[in-house]
Amino acid sequence: MGSLTHVTINFETSHLIFPTLIGCILALLGLAIAIRDRRQLAASGAHWRKILGEMDKMRFFGTLALTVLYFSAMVPVGDIWPNTGMGFLLCSIPLVALSGLLFMRERSARSVVPLLIVAVAAPTLVWWLFTDLFFLTLP
Repeated sequence: MGSLTHVTINFETSHLIFPTLIGCILALLGLAIAIRDRRQLAASGAHWRKILGEMDKMRFFGTLALTVLYFSAMVPVGDIWPNTGMGFLLCSIPLVALSGLLFMRERSARSVVPLLIVAVAAPTLVWWLFTDLFFLTLP
């Protein structure tokens, strides 16, 4: 009887339950859409070849590289100052700055200075809100 009223939580893996559940649901929905629209997907090869030929590869692959680097660096940087959110803050500032520079068409001082101000201010504000106001732990 005691086991019905006793709950054991494994904190090392408990945070993975909902992301895993949502990922599985999204994968099943994607599979259902692919099965439903299989004829249209099979006939779309020429369209995708045209799109891939015209795409801005520098921005596409630059964004992918920045995203992978951001998520790869956040935990190791955060481990230097544990439970302070410094991994989030110190990785988010360069991410916002470099993403802005990557997508900016004109890189004059007049347009880069506001970007750099936002790159510092926005992650700092989010970091402060999460850590001091909501008491959430960031990497």
